[in-house]
Amino acid sequence: MTPDGGGGAQQPGGGGGPSLTAADVARLVGGALAAGDDGARVVRRVAPLHRAGPDDLTFLASAKYLDAFADTRAGVALVAPALADTPGAPNALRIVVDKPHEALLAVLPRLYAQAPREPGVHPTARIGRGARLGDDVTIDAYAVIGDNATVGDRAWIGAHCELGDGVHVGHDTRLYPGVTLYPGTSLGARVAVHSGARLGSDGFGYVFGEGAHRKIPHVGRCVIEDDVEIGANTTIDRGSIDDTIVGAGTKIDNLVHVGHNCRIGKHCLLMAQVGLAGSTTIEDGAIVAGQVGTAGHMTIGRGARIAAQSGVFADVPPGATYGGYPARPHKESLRAYAAMHKLAGMMKRIERLLERSEESGP
Repeated sequence: MTPDGGGGAQQPGGGGGPSLTAADVARLVGGALAAGDDGARVVRRVAPLHRAGPDDLTFLASAKYLDAFADTRAGVALVAPALADTPGAPNALRIVVDKPHEALLAVLPRLYAQAPREPGVHPTARIGRGARLGDDVTIDAYAVIGDNATVGDRAWIGAHCELGDGVHVGHDTRLYPGVTLYPGTSLGARVAVHSGARLGSDGFGYVFGEGAHRKIPHVGRCVIEDDVEIGANTTIDRGSIDDTIVGAGTKIDNLVHVGHNCRIGKHCLLMAQVGLAGSTTIEDGAIVAGQVGTAGHMTIGRGARIAAQSGVFADVPPGATYGGYPARPHKESLRAYAAMHKLAGMMKRIERLLERSEESGP
């Protein structure tokens, strides 16, 4: 597609698939073509520097990739201004643009168009009593919509999804195949939930009595606000007597677990294999990196950052960067790790001193 919405350049010989000229790309990203070039070169895909070929668009945003840039066979390259005159890439037409990686966001949808959604209810889908379906919804094969559930306008419910009784799904929301929403789950508008996710299941809550672990009934909800994306095989528990809430604009990676009664603010990022124990609060704009675990009933403050594989056992102040196990201010954590790595050498020196002391006698 061209920037004005018309058809882009087609492959030679009438071949299918979208393509863009270099001039199209420059207009889309607001970049500058090399002086004197008419921008007629055509690209059909986006590829990394080391794999790109003559029909591919690539990008150079950091000097640490200069070696790969020198050898790339890409046809067109988006290049950061500071690297515009870098030697290399002899065959690549350069387009100079601020933040080349981010600039790709304007190009990717043009070269990789998503399969169109076809409104309608597949004949194998099961629609419960009292369920309300909005306009132009798509319900794919073998989906189950529970009694009194609500599906908003233009929502897309993938194959083999299951929506429990009374579930609410907002408009323009997409559930990829195999998603389960337990009763008491509510999704806002423009939410994306990837395959295998389970939302609204009971949390892990028991009390010990009469010689057994007795389950605490969970009667709270699981509430997902607008513009949230939830990765594949992520699980988010419903609240016990309170609600579990994920704030608007938050993005959650694959294989994340959110325990009961957790409160996640707006525009947070939770990366792969994060585990939040029950009643954890994460305030707006916080970033929690991969494999972080939190103890329950603690707060990660607004805009805080938690480094990968950290264990968080106490509150983290707003805006702070924490890391390590147990998590502490990041610089302090790095100093502790550095000291630990020196410990083996220090022990050897101490042992030698003790040996000398024993040999010299009292």
